[in-house]
Amino acid sequence: MPRTPSSSPRYARPIDPPSRRRTVGRWMVTFLGFPAGGLAAELLVGPVDSLAPALLGGAVTGAVLGTVQAWGLGRQRPVPELWVVATSVGLMVGLGAGASAVDFRTSLGALTVQGAICGLAVGLAQSLVLRPRLGRRALAWPPALAAIWAAGWAVTTAIGVQVDEQFTVFGSSGAVTVTALTVGLPLALDRLPLTRPVTDPTTNPTTNPTTNQEASAA
Repeated sequence: MPRTPSSSPRYARPIDPPSRRRTVGRWMVTFLGFPAGGLAAELLVGPVDSLAPALLGGAVTGAVLGTVQAWGLGRQRPVPELWVVATSVGLMVGLGAGASAVDFRTSLGALTVQGAICGLAVGLAQSLVLRPRLGRRALAWPPALAAIWAAGWAVTTAIGVQVDEQFTVFGSSGAVTVTALTVGLPLALDRLPLTRPVTDPTTNPTTNPTTNQEASAA
């Protein structure tokens, strides 16, 4: 009996992901997105001393950070535009809620709480973008980011940075800490298979040995 062409596409073996070292190195560079985003918000908006600056500053910082992170996630990243929007909206909501929750105070305890709320909000927004790629594993991202961002503010405050100037995000020391603690994300994305479609030999007579033999016999 002649073989019936398959209606479902076939795929090649997964393409090997970038090396672990290259992935980690690329992601670590993204720590620069935190101070760059904070500086942009400071210049454009000012200190986070009320709700409006918190919302606007969070949106600006999140847009800059999201852009840098989208690059750092490499070729397996989600849609970059969605990642930038999610990070911007997440930090806008998170900073507005977090700073308001602690009445815009800048003590260690207050900033740790603020950081946890910001991280949770950013993580929730980003998890929606990650869900198509990571599935249920994306649900772990919001609580993880909440704890990690709280640690980022704790590190920045503990080393003596002038946090009373009410920045939108922690400084470089906290940024390096947070970036190092989140390197599992690009590594998890890199483990996903990259595939490319290939031609099904049963749909092409020139590549079907059975078809060629029958044509020769005729």
